[in-house]
Amino acid sequence: MRILFYLLFSLVSVSVNAETIAPFTTDGCSVFPDGTFEQKELWLSCCTAHDYAYWQGGTYQGRLIADEQLQQCVAKVGEPQIAKLMLMGVRAGGSPYFPTSFRWGYGWSYPRFYKPLTTEEKRQIIFLETNTSEISH
Repeated sequence: MRILFYLLFSLVSVSVNAETIAPFTTDGCSVFPDGTFEQKELWLSCCTAHDYAYWQGGTYQGRLIADEQLQQCVAKVGEPQIAKLMLMGVRAGGSPYFPTSFRWGYGWSYPRFYKPLTTEEKRQIIFLETNTSEISH
């Protein structure tokens, strides 16, 4: 009976202490310049939107979409070659398997890996988005 009580208590405490996402942060284009020498923040907004997607995390397919959107955004500001280089960089370095500050799903504690966002996780993201003015995408 005592074991059953501890098991039940453990299950309840795990569900009550669901993980929460950290507030959104961005480091711009991480280890890549935010723009050219002449236009120092030329593609910074592209990187900020990309960071927002990476902060949330989610599925492998979601990461592919975020990375392709980054490439399209940087190409759209007139830098298609830089866009290709950035795509290679984020595909190689943004894996959720690396314990970096710029990994896929960095808003959650490590390890997060690839997994769909739950309804509760999406609720947290929407709450932070509507209650934080610095998020720009």
